[in-house]
Amino acid sequence: QLQLVESGGGLVQPGGSLRLSCAVSGELLDSYAIGWFRQAPGKEREGVSCIGLYDGSTVYADSVKGRFTISRDNAKNTVYLQMNSLKPEDTAVYYCAAEYGLGSGVDKRSLRYEFDYWGQGTQVTVSS
Repeated sequence: QLQLVESGGGLVQPGGSLRLSCAVSGELLDSYAIGWFRQAPGKEREGVSCIGLYDGSTVYADSVKGRFTISRDNAKNTVYLQMNSLKPEDTAVYYCAAEYGLGSGVDKRSLRYEFDYWGQGTQVTVSS
């Protein structure tokens, strides 16, 4: 059983940056992947990025590629999402989630998995 807690959201101007954190408690094995997802009002949930904890493989949605970076700190059981060059369309509630058995070779299909454990979300608002 894992528990995930997101933090780092807030209000930022277009072009600004934020770093989201996903702190994971419980037995986080290398066989997991951690993903970031977002959902804007009236829109479907979108997979943003994912990292395999066994091999460090990463994947990004086309909408954030080149602007967002996912990383991990194994000692802190924390996964980060560095978000640069933010746009108003990045406004959403951002969630992190863990999927067992996806520890290596993540690809774009991984962003469509259901994921086993979810955090409560953190609001990101990009507005001037």
